[in-house]
Amino acid sequence: MVPIKRIRDRMKILVVLAGWLLAGEGVLSGTTRFDLRKTFDLAGPQTPEIRYYLQETRVFHFGLDGKQTGTEVFRMKLEWTHASVSGGTSDRFRCRKLTLQKDAGPEVAIPSLENWSYEFRRTPTGLDDKGQIFGIDHAKFQNLQDADGRVLLPNTAYAVYNSFIDFHSFADVFAKPTDEGGGIQNLKKIGDRIVHASAFTEPPVNLGNLILPGSTFKNGEVTLEFKGLAIRDDVPCALIGYDSGESSFKMFMKPMPDMEIQAFGRSHYSGDLYLELDTRWVRRVDLIETVIAQANLPMPPNKVNEVIERKLLIQTLTREEFEKD
Repeated sequence: MVPIKRIRDRMKILVVLAGWLLAGEGVLSGTTRFDLRKTFDLAGPQTPEIRYYLQETRVFHFGLDGKQTGTEVFRMKLEWTHASVSGGTSDRFRCRKLTLQKDAGPEVAIPSLENWSYEFRRTPTGLDDKGQIFGIDHAKFQNLQDADGRVLLPNTAYAVYNSFIDFHSFADVFAKPTDEGGGIQNLKKIGDRIVHASAFTEPPVNLGNLILPGSTFKNGEVTLEFKGLAIRDDVPCALIGYDSGESSFKMFMKPMPDMEIQAFGRSHYSGDLYLELDTRWVRRVDLIETVIAQANLPMPPNKVNEVIERKLLIQTLTREEFEKD
């Protein structure tokens, strides 16, 4: 059954499109009229301000027999301060809180990440001089413990780290213009579709001593599509669809000095990104990803196969919602 909220969201989009068809020229939202046949500039600068976001990632694990074997939920609140507001040269981020929940267990915070702040570093390759993606410090994710003092397993610690990578991949890589190759700057009219500059790239996914060098994620034919206009929280937005194509990965983990685990697999993810037309800030992102993985172990059963489904949602919060526990 389709959730009522999703039906309402779709109805809003249909109302906007129906208005265009009836008018024959454009659509009306509030006091602003949009001509759906015109050229849009989706790559303009963001308005100088501070934004607040909640990102929730739900991970579902399945055996090859289709039975669900486990779940995890990662929730992160992230504050984004535009450089022009702080007077700096790059945007600053603050993690208000990051929690994880396994199966039906309690939601537990990661104390070392509470109110942790960092600067986002945009480079042509996406890597800093230490080989870290977006300049996010690998050392911050070594020996992570939850609020109960339990040390996180390497795959869980990596998922925590990847929460930040996910956010910037959508809010910066997809939602911002690229220096070379296809990017959001090439989406001028509704219906435009481009192959993104990140297509077929193979960035590293190593993480200190948790995920070893040589671990990579290889993108397929990544595409962006200007699907139309939509209203989110009464804010006019461009609706951008994205698709990763057939992607693959390889990861090498060393949970103990005398144990190495190798994992290989394929991934396909897709979803929608809502970009505010007036401010160029990301309003919302949703994603669904299917992963097929095989882990090679140094002990019986030697091989473990599973299917993983990830569902991600990024949504804008008010400052009051952000600061509330």
